[in-house]
Amino acid sequence: MLRLLLHWILNALALLVVSHFVDGFIVTNVVSAFIAVVVIGLLNATLGLFLKIITLPLGILTFGIFFLVVNAVVLWFSSKFVPGFAVTTFKAAFLGALALAVLHMLFGFFGAAAKKNS
Repeated sequence: MLRLLLHWILNALALLVVSHFVDGFIVTNVVSAFIAVVVIGLLNATLGLFLKIITLPLGILTFGIFFLVVNAVVLWFSSKFVPGFAVTTFKAAFLGALALAVLHMLFGFFGAAAKKNS
């Protein structure tokens, strides 16, 4: 349970960080970030999974890069449901998906290093 809470907080923090660096990717407050994380997770588990299965051949041909487009669509679609979270253009959604992927990779790297040291 503690791990789930930590992931939720880190994902909300990642959304806030991305909103400061990507134009058109707007998170107005922390509460909106927490709600957006839940909505993004639910949409990614349903719509995102469906889109990734449908576009699997294209994802294989592009070595997984096309899945960033799917993640951008999920981000854009989730912004329609959460007040205080807005993605204005597809470019902002794509760059936000890319930045979130990099941040999640860094979180995983530092989490694995911390787990290894303890």
